[in-house]
Amino acid sequence: MEITLKMVEYGEKSVLSNLLEKYSYEFSQYDKLPFNRDGLYNYSYLDCYFTSENRFAYFIFADMQLIGFAMVSKRAECDRYADWSVAEFFVAYPYRRQGIGSSTIKRLFEMHRGIWHIKYHPYNLASKAFWTKIADRHARGKYELTYGNEKYYDGTTPEVLVFRV
Repeated sequence: MEITLKMVEYGEKSVLSNLLEKYSYEFSQYDKLPFNRDGLYNYSYLDCYFTSENRFAYFIFADMQLIGFAMVSKRAECDRYADWSVAEFFVAYPYRRQGIGSSTIKRLFEMHRGIWHIKYHPYNLASKAFWTKIADRHARGKYELTYGNEKYYDGTTPEVLVFRV
């Protein structure tokens, strides 16, 4: 399976917005974020990915089929220094557990070297396992687990992995 990343262009913003709705719905089982009056989540930072030099959004393709997205920013997720953070990351269910997420992250790390922050909801055990495995592999066991600056909607403090690649 050929995995590719493509920078999201402004004309594709609605596609990313559609995927973010699916991602937000899935994530709401952990953070308890409700719909707005229109029955949507409306990701509040979407426009920033097309106006800021410090944010990057990528579509993930498997054999030329759109299967998800990765969003990277230069925003620190905790009180430690960060060059980069994984803002949002989504691979559709049919493509999970096939190494696609790991392959995608490896490419992101090659494109954006430095100190990374990866934040996750501690109740999302699959995410926690995935990101811990990624940090362990790419930082060769030299990572720190700390806690995020901002709480999730449900009041839970995020866990943040900090490491250099």
